[in-house]
Amino acid sequence: MGNLSNALQQLREERKQVQLQAEKLDQAISVIESLKGSGTVGKTNQPTRIISAASRRKMARAQKARWAKAREKSEPMAIAKTMASVPVKHVMSASARRKIAASQRARWAKVKAGQKKAA
Repeated sequence: MGNLSNALQQLREERKQVQLQAEKLDQAISVIESLKGSGTVGKTNQPTRIISAASRRKMARAQKARWAKAREKSEPMAIAKTMASVPVKHVMSASARRKIAASQRARWAKVKAGQKKAA
């Protein structure tokens, strides 16, 4: 048991030393970053920005007004686009319909005749 408690004590000592080294490294990194100007010092501890419900409503109204204004300006172009993109409806003549119907009847007659022979 004595060996285990000594080993445990040694491990705790090493952990403390490593933690101290890590803290020193963090300090050195933050000093270098502050000199460089790209540091994130102070940003990590800042609380998130809290906005009141009334302010959120004002922001939402303002954004809706901006979108309405943008839609107002682009609406004539949108209407022209939709009118131009509507496909032209093709109308089939009565004679063409009769030809297609006759060929379909002939195809089905062939299929049914093949089924009667197979049965």
